[in-house]
Amino acid sequence: MAVSYKKMFKLMIDHDMKRKDLKEKTGLSYGTIAKLEKGENVQMEVLEKICKEFKCQLSDIAEIVFDE
Repeated sequence: MAVSYKKMFKLMIDHDMKRKDLKEKTGLSYGTIAKLEKGENVQMEVLEKICKEFKCQLSDIAEIVFDE
């Protein structure tokens, strides 16, 4: 089981937002954004900042991917 943040990166594309823009608007570090790209664990505070920026719910930026 893993977490996928592909939905978040799709939202970024839809909003014409680059990693640099996300960093500036949320205060996240490039290291944290790299963790999201790799599907690694991040603190709930990180996800909260992203949801506030996009005015969305957690389910709009992340999903659980089950092992087959």
